[in-house]
Amino acid sequence: MPNLRRKLPSANALFVFEAAARCGNFTRAAEELYVSQPAVSRMLARMEDHLGVQLFERVRGGIELTENGKILYRKISEGFGGIESAIREIEARATGIETVTLSVSTAFTTHWLMPRMNRLNQAFPGVDLRFQLISGRIGGPLVDVDLGMRFRTDEEIDEHSALVMPEVLLPVCNRRYHEQLLLDAGSPHDDTVINMDDGERGWQERFAAFAEHQRRAATMLSFSDYAIVVQAALLGQGVALGWLNVLSHWLADGALIPAEHELIVTDRRCCLVWPASRPLRPVVAALRDWIIEEVHADMIRVDAAYPDLCLAATLRNGKAL
Repeated sequence: MPNLRRKLPSANALFVFEAAARCGNFTRAAEELYVSQPAVSRMLARMEDHLGVQLFERVRGGIELTENGKILYRKISEGFGGIESAIREIEARATGIETVTLSVSTAFTTHWLMPRMNRLNQAFPGVDLRFQLISGRIGGPLVDVDLGMRFRTDEEIDEHSALVMPEVLLPVCNRRYHEQLLLDAGSPHDDTVINMDDGERGWQERFAAFAEHQRRAATMLSFSDYAIVVQAALLGQGVALGWLNVLSHWLADGALIPAEHELIVTDRRCCLVWPASRPLRPVVAALRDWIIEEVHADMIRVDAAYPDLCLAATLRNGKAL
């Protein structure tokens, strides 16, 4: 540690460098640190002179890290993450409450997590659970969170990922919509198809009943948030593409049913992932394992409710359970 002090103009230089690198802009870093922009520039210039290397390149609209800057930023981020985690653990010991932040979709939170929130609170009475909610497709880096749900290919799953299940898709609707469709429609059956966005428009053609013209999309509803797509299906507004990791509770409960007994398994995997820069705390690991166990229990219930789906065999072939 004495050697480190000699290598830096001051300990404060680390905080200034981290803020500037993360913000990508000296002005925003200065605002975050409650100092002037020239003060940030001077500190970083002193740091570069002290180290004898350039850490930033000035580019249009901001700054970019050099290769040396990237090396330093990666290690500083890891160090700050560890310090923050230690402080949070100390605070938790004093208060008995640990904060855990999840990065998940609004749909997963609304339609999977909320129905079992009482069980979660009973399992983790000392956890203050917070959310970073994503309204559309889940993705992006994990920033200031402990755990996130993301889809990964087999090649992308690493030591900071835990497999939940394969990505399994099926068309879903509520029972009243299904029964009314059978009563009213001729041949082919006319459906209202619910879409999340343009990227999923035409999803129904991936399923045999639509591809072979036994059913057709007569009208469409489109929403930008998958939570609303699911709500529309629950209310009998049409048939929606169902992600099984989100809808398993409603399928097991009977509020939604398969519109066709056909599953599609993609090459993606639903995973719980955590930042490499932040140590995995025991409570986060326990919450991760609890979610995975709950998902697996849901799969058993859905398989028992709809044996024609052959879900258990599909998941075994998908290397999930």
